[in-house]
Amino acid sequence: MNPAARRVQRVYLTLMLGNTLAASFIWGINTLFLLDAGLSNFEAFAANAFFTVGMVIFEIPTGVVADTVGRKTSYLLGTITLSATTGLYWMLWLWHAPFVWWALVSVLLGLGFTFFSGAVEAWLVDALAFTGYSGSLEAVFGRGLVVTGIAMFTGSVLGGVIAQATNLGVPFLVRAGVLVVMLIFAYIVMRDLGFTPDRSAGPLKATRNVLTQSIEHGLKKRSVRYVIFSAPFAGGVGIYAFYALQPYLLQLYGDPTAYSIAGLAAAVLSLAQVGGGLLAPRIRSLFAKRTSMMLVAGLISIGTLVALGLNSMFWLAVLLLVVWGFVFAVAGPVRQAYLNDMIPSKQRATVLSFDSLFGSLGGVFIQPALGRAADLQGYGPSLVIGAVVELIGVPFLLASRRQKDRADTNTVRADAAARAA
Repeated sequence: MNPAARRVQRVYLTLMLGNTLAASFIWGINTLFLLDAGLSNFEAFAANAFFTVGMVIFEIPTGVVADTVGRKTSYLLGTITLSATTGLYWMLWLWHAPFVWWALVSVLLGLGFTFFSGAVEAWLVDALAFTGYSGSLEAVFGRGLVVTGIAMFTGSVLGGVIAQATNLGVPFLVRAGVLVVMLIFAYIVMRDLGFTPDRSAGPLKATRNVLTQSIEHGLKKRSVRYVIFSAPFAGGVGIYAFYALQPYLLQLYGDPTAYSIAGLAAAVLSLAQVGGGLLAPRIRSLFAKRTSMMLVAGLISIGTLVALGLNSMFWLAVLLLVVWGFVFAVAGPVRQAYLNDMIPSKQRATVLSFDSLFGSLGGVFIQPALGRAADLQGYGPSLVIGAVVELIGVPFLLASRRQKDRADTNTVRADAAARAA
């Protein structure tokens, strides 16, 4: 990795560190926060679902911003939006506001995150190619997971401790403050390298172009299409399980007010993420194909969710949580690299946003459905049902594998190799 590429990586890792630190202050207590505001399980997960509705609605328009105005601008708008809407969330908690207001602000939170989705990853990949980096993408994404894992551990532990010492609202104020710091940092250091925004079209034409390119380079390419189609099942179940594990661990622990234990769920996942990120490139080398590793990881994830749902022992649940988080962390960089190597540079942010949109669609329907299952049958059975839902996505990965795309066996940057040729 040359000095220019190393600088790009440092900026990317700092962005991931700050974003994850800010978000993780509330990850360990978010569900408890919503329940404390007077919402039922169904309403709490429905609020999360409206967050994903916002991501679905705004994914394409914000993708247009990233492709026509710039990835840096998209990131800055995301930090501003998230900081403001996090403050609104805190105010709703103070007022014990009706559910309709939670739904509305959750949609705006989704808008903030869509400014990030695809844009930061596309910024990294294009900037690395611009600097002449020709190494493994899994290695860079793996380092990103290590950094975000450390940030997630720090933020989730501190968030739980701060909530225990003060109240459930203070971690949200801390999150808003960290986002303001990241806004200043990104404004100073981010540069759109290897990418020139296309400002020739108006907003409506640009939106149509984005949809056309998403279909052309996403849905029309079978190997990409099937990976995208698998996203709603793994993504929807994953986000539900993450937030459901907060009250579920407290239930197994036997103390519903032990907020620091709730933060343990996110902290344990973060440590597993660090280990997974470090080992992802090595574990990838054990498989001839990226899809092989993704399939094995998916099946282990499904089995772990079933075990979590049937278990009644707190410490065994923590151990299973480590396994689940580790598998997710190992598979994540491989899936990212697989998709990136199948997408042309100019359409990268667009198709990655389209993939994120499909993942969000899963959250829209799966979260409230599983939340209702938790109301009726408990958190354990809802996790088992979630495992069955995640299993639906496995045949799509098998279908992508059968296309025998070159990216399935790639170990180096496709863009850089093509440029060198």
